[in-house]
Amino acid sequence: MSHPEFRNVAIVAHVDHGKTTLVNSMLEQSGVFDDHGGVTDRVMDSGDLEREKGITILAKNTAVRRKGGGKDGRDLIINVIDTPGHADFGGEVERAV
Repeated sequence: MSHPEFRNVAIVAHVDHGKTTLVNSMLEQSGVFDDHGGVTDRVMDSGDLEREKGITILAKNTAVRRKGGGKDGRDLIINVIDTPGHADFGGEVERAV
């Protein structure tokens, strides 16, 4: 059995530039939502305040598996950190990265 390849990615950008939307799309394309009963909008924004305000407050991590996406057809695992975009949460971004 071949071991998967790994890539580590931190998505850092200003507020309202699509960081969480990008992570949602990556999860959707990898089939995560198919396994769990449908697409959830902004799945990474899990806190009540985050959902109410529509912003990411706490950095969160996830992993996305792409079958056959690595060298020699090995699976590729992408470890992703979704970070807050507002300047008030700069410390959270610094800790996450």
